[in-house]
Amino acid sequence: MRIFVDSDACPVKDEVLRVAARHGLAVTLIGNSWMRGLDGPLVDQEVVAEGLDAADDRIVERIEAGDIVVTGDIPLAARCLEKGATGIDHRGKIFDAESIGMASAMRDLMTHLRDSGQIQGGGPKSYGKQDRSRFLDGLERLVQAMRRRR
Repeated sequence: MRIFVDSDACPVKDEVLRVAARHGLAVTLIGNSWMRGLDGPLVDQEVVAEGLDAADDRIVERIEAGDIVVTGDIPLAARCLEKGATGIDHRGKIFDAESIGMASAMRDLMTHLRDSGQIQGGGPKSYGKQDRSRFLDGLERLVQAMRRRR
């Protein structure tokens, strides 16, 4: 089991490294730029060319069944699920076979409502300590559950 991180806009990279170190799991950070200070014996960083979905495509190319992907990108999570991986977003929401359909439908609905002018502005709410705590708890529980399945 390896943890892949869609690293460019991920606010929980340090938390991922902490949980991974506790469990002795390898982490691969994939993004469009090098991240300073995120080194370690089990940490691999891969910089991909700039471009729409370049990091996503590389994650999908490398991920395997039983791996975990940390991403807020629902289409990326869906692609990883197709390969047998499990996803978690930076707020601790698990993307699995049961939840990805609803997450995709909500994403599409919100996009439609914004595009048609039925809702204005916004975007996601600010990221706080409770979100970070929920992520840590969610990732820890996910790693433990996946270990039990093996």
